[in-house]
Amino acid sequence: MAHPTTVPPLITEAIGEAVGDPSRIRTRAIDLAAYAGDASHYLLTPEAVVIAESAAEVASILRAATRSAAPVTFRSGGTSLSGQASGSGIIVDTRQRFKSIEVLDDGKRVRVQPGATVAQVNARLTRLGYRLGPDPASEVACTIGGVIANNSSGMACGIDENTYRTLESMVFVLPSGTTIDTADPTADRQLHEAEPELAEGIERLQRRVRSDPASVASIERQFSLKNTMGYGINAFLDFESPVDVLQHLIIGSEGTLAFVAEATFRTVPVLPLVSTALAVFPSLDAATRALPELVASGAATLELMDATSLTVGQRLPGSPAEIQGFTPQDHAALLVEYRSEDAVELRDRATAGGVLLNGLDVHAPVVFSSDASQRSRAWALRKGLYASVAGARPSGTTALLEDIVVPTAALADTCASLQELFVQHAYRDSVIFGHAKDGNIHFMLTDRFEGDAALGRFNGFTEQMVDLVLEAGGNLKAEHGTGRAMAPYVRRQYGDELYGVMLELKRLVDPAGVMNPGVLIDEDPKAHLQGIKLQPTVEEEVDRCVECGYCEPVCPSRDLTLTPRQRIVVRRAEESARARGDIALAEELADDYDYAGVQTCAVDGMCQTACPVQINTGALVKRIRRTEAAPVAAAGWKAAATGWGPVTRIGSVALSGAKLLPAPVVGAVTDVARAVLGADTVPKYSGDLPGGGRSRKALGRTVGAGDGPTVGIYVPACVNSMFGAADGGDGVMGAFTRLLERAGLSMIVPDVESICCGTPWSSKGFASGAAVNEQRTVERIRAAVADSGLVVVSDASSCTEGFAKLLGESGVVVEDAVAFAAREILPRVDVSAQIEQLVLHPTCSSRQMGLDPDLVLIGEAVAERVHVPDDWGCCAFAGDRGMLHPELTASATKAEAAEVAALGADAHASCNRTCELGMTRATGEDYRHVLELLDAASADPT
Repeated sequence: MAHPTTVPPLITEAIGEAVGDPSRIRTRAIDLAAYAGDASHYLLTPEAVVIAESAAEVASILRAATRSAAPVTFRSGGTSLSGQASGSGIIVDTRQRFKSIEVLDDGKRVRVQPGATVAQVNARLTRLGYRLGPDPASEVACTIGGVIANNSSGMACGIDENTYRTLESMVFVLPSGTTIDTADPTADRQLHEAEPELAEGIERLQRRVRSDPASVASIERQFSLKNTMGYGINAFLDFESPVDVLQHLIIGSEGTLAFVAEATFRTVPVLPLVSTALAVFPSLDAATRALPELVASGAATLELMDATSLTVGQRLPGSPAEIQGFTPQDHAALLVEYRSEDAVELRDRATAGGVLLNGLDVHAPVVFSSDASQRSRAWALRKGLYASVAGARPSGTTALLEDIVVPTAALADTCASLQELFVQHAYRDSVIFGHAKDGNIHFMLTDRFEGDAALGRFNGFTEQMVDLVLEAGGNLKAEHGTGRAMAPYVRRQYGDELYGVMLELKRLVDPAGVMNPGVLIDEDPKAHLQGIKLQPTVEEEVDRCVECGYCEPVCPSRDLTLTPRQRIVVRRAEESARARGDIALAEELADDYDYAGVQTCAVDGMCQTACPVQINTGALVKRIRRTEAAPVAAAGWKAAATGWGPVTRIGSVALSGAKLLPAPVVGAVTDVARAVLGADTVPKYSGDLPGGGRSRKALGRTVGAGDGPTVGIYVPACVNSMFGAADGGDGVMGAFTRLLERAGLSMIVPDVESICCGTPWSSKGFASGAAVNEQRTVERIRAAVADSGLVVVSDASSCTEGFAKLLGESGVVVEDAVAFAAREILPRVDVSAQIEQLVLHPTCSSRQMGLDPDLVLIGEAVAERVHVPDDWGCCAFAGDRGMLHPELTASATKAEAAEVAALGADAHASCNRTCELGMTRATGEDYRHVLELLDAASADPT
């Protein structure tokens, strides 16, 4: 039972009135804990969370917050690494309701809201030959809000294609509530009229900076390198009008000056031809000494990874062959890439680069390649490096990532000195990696930053590191933002005069000091030592998590309850509360976690596909369900496993019977049962559900062409027996049988009526029932396969995945019907009828099994145009989860359903019956198995 929301004093009546819907003001302990952590090493628990809906609403919130001096922090992706996305006041979530992406001028420009990720924007641009300039490694999770707030750059863009250089215009909201669209030709006049003191103050500061030669020289030197330390005061030199200056000061201001509701970027062309190599050197020094020549050779990227990075990388699935076969000692690697539009130019550059590298002291010969799979493996290693290395840290410790830049010529000596500091301060597991082409490296420390000794050691290290970087002519933050981590050191980098300019700027824009206090500027010299996360030991999945947030964009419950990261953060909060004796808080968190963390988790495993350390939060939730399973329910599901065949037929008959009655009548009956027995126990009936499917027994013992070769063991999924086809026909079972006949192939059908992949039990945590089903299913399938070596084929992707796990140790090969059809049937049948436009919905299982290319291949055989929605995601129907919690599927499919509606396609297909039900419910369109469409398109027209 959810605990009631209480309104803290910080949420004044005016702030409450500013939010259109009170339900979007979250103050329960679980909501506050969920937003307390971000990807940084800081933990600050807010007093309230507001899910903002529009720029106008944010303006009202800021106006009220300024009057009441209520601190406000904006949170979108929460991937920032310096503490700027967390705050102890009001967190305003600008991810959920700010996701619009509008491509302009055939991709040359793009208008975006702050909640869209870089990867989502680039997915729409790359098909037109363009991309965003900023290319952060965290592109799958970092959002445009953070890209602007941190002046993000990345691996290849340097300082020429970063946010500052490529952002064309923005709509910003000041703390006063004033909203300005800088694309409006009258924007400067609007600023002068609405904020005369601010406009005049910017002009005054501009004159002050430009009239001081020392200030000009300092700015030009520091901003000739990557620099996100303090405010982007180079704007005072680069732009003339107050509104242009202010716009560029807001870039990189980390939410301390304004909220950016929308931004228009000038995009950059995608260079389609690439050649990549992973060069391993015997030492970090050897790798960094090679940089000047490699930079001069025109390399687009030079990504550095030290020995610790390589050690962790060797353990990752699919890691590049270049880092295998040796034990890293002092080794280091450079990921070198050349890019071009011209094949000859690319060949010449790669050849010259190979000669250069192989003439150096390298561990093994370096070979450049344009192979997409090799490149993908190399970049997957690099992009997931921080989380991968941090995930390998000892349980109970915190990973702290710093980000510096020095002139490239000074990088080798700087890295050597850093390593000496690691030894001096006993940070033994430290790691160095980063964008070596720009002289920009990241280094990570792991420790339990608790107590005077640990904090004193960290402070001592930081002081020496600051001196080291500044003496090398570098900047203390290159791209991760100042945040809380370096706020006390801004004065040291810039000096008193330019620091004074920054203080005056902050006073002019935010006189009440409500915008993200403690971030970017902090007069407390020890501020960076406060609020550091102290991670408790909880569970294996929880302990490895670094809260990077990569999992969040793929999670179906992200806009309803909790994301995988938040599920982990709340588990940590509960354990911490118990450890300090706050049992009441711990119990409150546990109570509310039942719905938010457990019941509304689709356990689809998509989080694992995005997680650099392969954490499957769904597995954690399954384990929780298993330990908390009610004995009566567990016994019932064990009995169901014993007689699964009759159970599926009863379910089928019940659905068919329900179809004969008015849907509201049946729905009312299930609503009563849900009220008595619980919403997580009794499914909710709705009229969009089909009637029951036909018995699997009806297939007989063989299917397909009677005189054709036997090519497999067909195990139709029980879900297709329970739920009938969209048109009342015989569904995928009938379609697959006919396709085998046309292809001249035959399959054996075992005694399947009581066979199941086991997902109904494993997903709910009913271990005893799962064991009963597993024993029977494995025995029957192994008996059918015997010594034939035939492949087992199933016709629902989630069931195929389940069978593969169930039979993995028995040596039986399992394949989905879609993959089998693409390989064996499609070449043997004539497709005579085509649909004009087809929308495909891949499933979580098809994505994780690598089935999507086959799904698209079959789609392209039956349709002129095939569209996989950009906003595709898990539908969260998840067996019966969509019937137990319809709100989960509604939330998960909202964006995709809107895109599907706009397309107006002729047909809609997937490869899993329950996912088809979920998408039918979400869109109002009949989704069917893609093989049903192939069957129709290849049928004899006579």
